[in-house]
Amino acid sequence: MNYLGLDSNKTKKTVEQLNILLADYHIYYQKLRNFHWNVIGKNFFDLHEKFEELYDDAKLKVDEIAERILTLRYQPTSNLSEYLESSNLKESPSDITDKKMIEILLEDHGIILKQMRKVIETADAADDEGTIDLIGAYIRELEKTSWMLDAWKMKTSDQHKPVSN
Repeated sequence: MNYLGLDSNKTKKTVEQLNILLADYHIYYQKLRNFHWNVIGKNFFDLHEKFEELYDDAKLKVDEIAERILTLRYQPTSNLSEYLESSNLKESPSDITDKKMIEILLEDHGIILKQMRKVIETADAADDEGTIDLIGAYIRELEKTSWMLDAWKMKTSDQHKPVSN
């Protein structure tokens, strides 16, 4: 790994965390496909389109995470059985309400964000700025998506808390 100038022993720990994130994103991607196919009710049109947008984004991230692992000169996990075993996420049923789908996604976002922070922590210990930059951008995007999904499920009577002096 001389061309990157990184310590391979430290990088291995980063790759282990990246492979868990890769598994998380595969389960997340499939969950979004499930929800896209099975959402019903008055919010069908909005959520059907939103879930497609989210799974298209997740598909890109799966590829980018795997390519980052390859850049670091390791092999990405690439079997569904391994993803199910190592992911922090669990599969979801298909016959749930649109509101429950959003609640599940928000829970998953919290889990994915926690894993992303682990990746950054290990990448920081390895002086791996490339991974930190990649995952830092993912955190910002997922936090924004989480805010939007949370706003979708809020009642109009819910209020934002003012910043006090």
